[in-house]
Amino acid sequence: MTTKKRRVFDTSLKLEVVRMVQEQGQSVQNVSETMSIGQTAIRRWLMQYSAEQNGQPGIGKPLTAEQQRIRQLELENLQLRQDVTILKKASAFFAREMK
Repeated sequence: MTTKKRRVFDTSLKLEVVRMVQEQGQSVQNVSETMSIGQTAIRRWLMQYSAEQNGQPGIGKPLTAEQQRIRQLELENLQLRQDVTILKKASAFFAREMK
């Protein structure tokens, strides 16, 4: 039994496809046939882009540079919070040891 490899699309390609549909007025079906990309993927990218334009995180990897930066900062913030929690626990532990 062979498994189909999942295709991975570059963010710039996704944005180009979204622009083709939204700005140039091409249909999803036409773009799908032209670019050999599934209609479901294109519709998902359109929903993702629309959500990001409305200030929502959307589903999946961010398409716009702004949303990519927000996602990066959120991850960094989470890491810093975890570091602070660990330091607080270590500080409390060593404070008890010193008594």
